[in-house]
Amino acid sequence: MEYPTLLNFPLLPCAAAAAVIAIIAIYCAALRRSRRSDLPGPIGLPIVGNLPFLHPELHSYFARLAAAHGPIFRLRLGSKLAVVVSSPALAREILRDNDAVFANRDVPAAARVIAYGGADIVWSGNGPTWRMLRRVCVSQLLSPSSLDSYYHLRRRELRSAIRHLYDAAVAGESVGVGTEMFVAVMNTVTGMLWGGTVGEEERSGLGKEFRELVGQITALLGRPNVSDFFPALRRLDLQRVDGKMRVMLEKFDGIFARIIEKKRRLEKNDEGNLKEEDFLGYMLRMEEEGDQKKEPFTMTHVKALLMDMVVGGTDTSSNTVEFALAEMMNRPEIIKRAQEELDQVVGKDNVVEESHLSKLHYLNMVIKEVLRLHPSLPLLVPHCPSSSCAIGGYTVPQGSRVFINIWAIHRDPTLWEDPLEFRPERFDEAEGKWDYAGNDFSYLPFGSGRRKCAGITMGERMVAYSLASLLHSFDWKLPAGTKHDLTEKFGIVLKKAKPLVAIPVPRLSQEFYS
Repeated sequence: MEYPTLLNFPLLPCAAAAAVIAIIAIYCAALRRSRRSDLPGPIGLPIVGNLPFLHPELHSYFARLAAAHGPIFRLRLGSKLAVVVSSPALAREILRDNDAVFANRDVPAAARVIAYGGADIVWSGNGPTWRMLRRVCVSQLLSPSSLDSYYHLRRRELRSAIRHLYDAAVAGESVGVGTEMFVAVMNTVTGMLWGGTVGEEERSGLGKEFRELVGQITALLGRPNVSDFFPALRRLDLQRVDGKMRVMLEKFDGIFARIIEKKRRLEKNDEGNLKEEDFLGYMLRMEEEGDQKKEPFTMTHVKALLMDMVVGGTDTSSNTVEFALAEMMNRPEIIKRAQEELDQVVGKDNVVEESHLSKLHYLNMVIKEVLRLHPSLPLLVPHCPSSSCAIGGYTVPQGSRVFINIWAIHRDPTLWEDPLEFRPERFDEAEGKWDYAGNDFSYLPFGSGRRKCAGITMGERMVAYSLASLLHSFDWKLPAGTKHDLTEKFGIVLKKAKPLVAIPVPRLSQEFYS
């Protein structure tokens, strides 16, 4: 386990002395701010506050602190004041009643690096630029009508994944479910962005490489970083988090630069030939023809949005499918019921189409239960109040980092019966109550308010279509000698600590896999 530390870094004596003076000054200022807040919370140490006690699994650590200090508490992390909320009523106050106040981000140093200075949808501050970026993505990529136009991509990649799994099944081989789903989602997303996909011969190697890169990015984004808690020391990058993230940025930036150059070359050669415009083509045209008197759309925005879609649109969906299949394999009667529904709605003489999804009521309950027990972003993306605000009778100071622990809310025994049990039927009687729109604050898998996830519809379709295809096409079993393991690993994106490796067993006629 890794804990943030200020030790074991070789500093010159003068620099060390300056750093100590800076830390003391920052600490005194932070202490004055924390005294102005009457929020409860654990006692910390001088200068470093609660930093030495942070556990890497922040979502469960915060839940334990909430049990001791209440549904809203504060932590002093160096010079930064963090506020953690873990009740529906308080989440409503932040995300709805005071949405405008909490609509900004306290951008971590690592996020500032990977998001091109925070020029994307996720980390941009609330304002004209953020509204422009969100409007571009939703209107051109994430709206229901846009997603409908890309159905052929989703279908092609899912059928390709099923064929690949069938080949493994015939050979009696086990597969990494998360990796297979990541490749399918990645191919779909990149096809929507710039029309490029990974060929069958590259599937395993490049899919694994991309997943490792995205996994490293999300892990670094979720890692406590001294540069965030003592901004005066950021230039020293004591934990090398910024440096590692720059390596990730250089790899992706190189990929983006080559794709953009190729796209411009192709468009120049095809000038005058009418053809369907992909998202990258639209953004490049917008960047070249944009009205600079309005909110400018720059090449930095182009790359930042590509990064958002590649990182945010792949790992979350594939992790959800992986958790879903793992939970269902742990409860074989759930798989049986889901497959019976698929056989009734789709039949064994057909393949799953997206048109079937609205009729798969039990499967949709399974997905809701997965997102309850294993939300993709267990703490959402941290919010930052633009002014001090009263929440739950306490003052949340301006500039603090606010975490909403939806992982804890989703497991609260006062809200959910047997909350640790995977039981899709809990959503049966309230089919219309718990949706993904963030209107019921006891269930917030995609957040709520103006900063809720922009890709809800895409994620919902991709997860449901993928899971339905896996269950309809195959039975699933663990390799001999292995046991079910549902342990979670925290990052800004939640994932299985041990990837699910399983053996697919075909349950349809051979022609349906070709």
